[in-house]
Amino acid sequence: MKLGVSSCLIGTMCRYDGTNSKDGFITNILQEYFEFVPYCPEKMIFSTPREAIRLVNIKDEIRVVTSNTKKDVTEELKNISQVCIEQMQKDELCGFILKSKSPTCGLERVKVYQEVEAPSEKKGVGVFAEKIKENFPLLPVEEEGRLNDPWLRENFLMQIFAYKHLFEFLKSNPSFKELVEFHTSYKYLIYSKSQSSYKELGNIVANHDKNSIEEVLALYKVAFLEAISQKGSISKTYNVLLHILGYFKKLISKEEKQEMLEAMEEFKEEIIPLIAVIKLLNIYTKRFNLEYLLQQKFLNPYPKELALRSTVKAYK
Repeated sequence: MKLGVSSCLIGTMCRYDGTNSKDGFITNILQEYFEFVPYCPEKMIFSTPREAIRLVNIKDEIRVVTSNTKKDVTEELKNISQVCIEQMQKDELCGFILKSKSPTCGLERVKVYQEVEAPSEKKGVGVFAEKIKENFPLLPVEEEGRLNDPWLRENFLMQIFAYKHLFEFLKSNPSFKELVEFHTSYKYLIYSKSQSSYKELGNIVANHDKNSIEEVLALYKVAFLEAISQKGSISKTYNVLLHILGYFKKLISKEEKQEMLEAMEEFKEEIIPLIAVIKLLNIYTKRFNLEYLLQQKFLNPYPKELALRSTVKAYK
């Protein structure tokens, strides 16, 4: 699985001052699951070390300017960023992690300076980051700084694994029957993000207009990627847990059902993490061999070793 990263985040000494911004979560944990594809538009056109660059508001237009000599390098950066975009088309990435605060890679809240002495404002977007958003609007993209938030981290990794699964599925030239099976396996994961999205996807799969499989898959692809880009919440996840518990109502004892309900309430009240509830549901699912639940991505969306659901802060 290929993941694009800003080169400095994996230890490349490509920052303006000849250092890097190596990120422990990326290099120590994510490297076990992803093949990193590094990008650094600045390194491709500037030497290292070099003069720092910054975003500057010049006559209501955001330009990229060197900090000391005031050279405008906007067009150079835009052109090389476009080269990187074309390379991304070939690399078939499942997601991208960008360096925060960078005038090239910052996804949001990059400092924008004024021409004259005045306070900067955190309202800019890096040149390369902006091109990624324009060219790949449904690609999972985050900054390394935001991934310190367990909620954003969980949503981002879930999105990446679902994104990869979809594209592998589409490459297999699936039939209508296989599309139904794929869609069914994501029922509760999509539910945990948006019930209306699941309904929209269901209508596409139902194919009331009798479109060809190619037309249906094209519609499904866009709607699915939009659905998984939405963030989950405690209340939506709690509702999914209640739905799943319904499968066991005639199979488990009154005491076991009460234990499950108590665990779900404790998750809702942010006393225990989601993984504690999921563990119980997986035990019952396997004990009673419930085929429909065994295939649900919601119960096992990514390798458990990532431990993304092991903190109460992963949901809010």
